[in-house]
Amino acid sequence: MLNLAHIIEQVEKDKGISRDVIIKVLETAMLKAAEKRFGPNKIIEARYDEDAGEIELFEFKTVVEEVKDPDTEISLEDARRYDPDVEIGDSLGLKIDARSFGRIDAQTVRQIIFQKVREAERDAIYREYIEKKGEIVIGIVQRFERGDIIVDLGKTEAVLPRKEQVKRETYRQGERIRGLVMDVRADVKGPQVILSRTHPGFLVKLFQMEVPEIYEGIVEIKAAAREPGERAKIAVASNNPDVDPVGACVGVKGSRVQAVVQELRGEKIDIIHWSDDPAVLAKNALAPAQINKVIVDKANHSMEVIVPDEQLSLAIGKRGQNVRLAAKLTGWKIDIHTESEAKKLEISPEEALRKEVEARIAEEEARQREPVSILEGIGPKTEAILKDAGIETIGDVLKAGVEGLEKLEGIGKKKAENIYDAAKGFVER
Repeated sequence: MLNLAHIIEQVEKDKGISRDVIIKVLETAMLKAAEKRFGPNKIIEARYDEDAGEIELFEFKTVVEEVKDPDTEISLEDARRYDPDVEIGDSLGLKIDARSFGRIDAQTVRQIIFQKVREAERDAIYREYIEKKGEIVIGIVQRFERGDIIVDLGKTEAVLPRKEQVKRETYRQGERIRGLVMDVRADVKGPQVILSRTHPGFLVKLFQMEVPEIYEGIVEIKAAAREPGERAKIAVASNNPDVDPVGACVGVKGSRVQAVVQELRGEKIDIIHWSDDPAVLAKNALAPAQINKVIVDKANHSMEVIVPDEQLSLAIGKRGQNVRLAAKLTGWKIDIHTESEAKKLEISPEEALRKEVEARIAEEEARQREPVSILEGIGPKTEAILKDAGIETIGDVLKAGVEGLEKLEGIGKKKAENIYDAAKGFVER
């Protein structure tokens, strides 16, 4: 029979399928062909012989005194012709001569091997690209289908959907193209790799490729926002006080950022310093506009930004682009007003105090509606005791007071005081 060792090695190398999987495929194919030839009732096993480099087939029969089923049983007399030491009840494996397989059997084997290898190849490709999710891959533009670009990645094809393409970018067949692996979907025809060139993650990965400090973790991109093909903003921070994160991303004479801009075909990129303070981050994000004042409304997760009258158009940007990107980058709603508008909107100190008190009351009321489970020291057992007594929120704890809490079975005076103090501290913080 044909030595399979070289074939296994070649398929493993060409298709990227593990040796164990290939051997399993070959064993399955031979077994299916044997079952088709000899019938499904026989007990047949297929094993790969490393030394001979071939698949061996064995038919197993139980040794009995009287044969009732010739497919699965063999008499003691016949069994001892193969093994003199065999006894009643033993299982005897008889090797099947694979040379007895005819042309049809060989064709069955080839069909099964082809099918199983294709399945194994698809699985291998799926596993390879699912691990690349969120990474950049390079391919060749192969063809165009209803606005989508089909990209040849070598082992498989990827799709760059129309919605994931930058509108002003155009490509020709045979051109190299980069894309971020957005998703990998299992499909009957093979895994489908979905690419994107519009996702902010594509921008982040490009900087990671161009800036060693980002790749090494010294500089970190904390946030990114894009209007693909037009403009982008990234906020960066350094984990090393001696390294300027913005300078590291810009590079000598702008070499690093220009490499990214070139890949994005002219998309303008603003690189700003990150800050944990929302007001400072908003100021940085609205650059190059000058900001006079930022009023933060935490309850509504919004900011009111005051700029000099002559800076309004710069802060808002062309068609509102600058403020939109700043809002995306910070994650806050941003309203921009000029100094003149702010003066018109100014309120009296008494009105400002009233609004502040109202906001504080609203915040405390919201905290009182939170479940007791968020309080420190409240475990599942204590939570169940409180719930049975109708105490489900922080407000319920405050209404019950220490006296009401210590009356509950399983809640002593000390524990009642701790629960009440925790609830009071949570509301007043």
